[in-house]
Amino acid sequence: MALMITDECINCDVCEPECPNDAIFLGEEHYDIDPHKCTECVGHFDEPQCVQICPVACIPVNPQHVEGRETLWQKYQRLQAAADRQP
Repeated sequence: MALMITDECINCDVCEPECPNDAIFLGEEHYDIDPHKCTECVGHFDEPQCVQICPVACIPVNPQHVEGRETLWQKYQRLQAAADRQP
């Protein structure tokens, strides 16, 4: 499952640097999460770091991107392989 940031986001800027996959970015109105990069920190941490640090609890699971732990692990491996290929 990828996570998402709701419109309750206060743009406090604490989540973006915590994301190990660079999936969080500043959208038009608030921060957003790229579901193709979000692994819920699988492969990096035991818990999603953005959820842990968010002061307003506005980062739920994205119901449009439901993925199991194995799928998240495979996504993590693909992202790491792509990062390793970049100079």
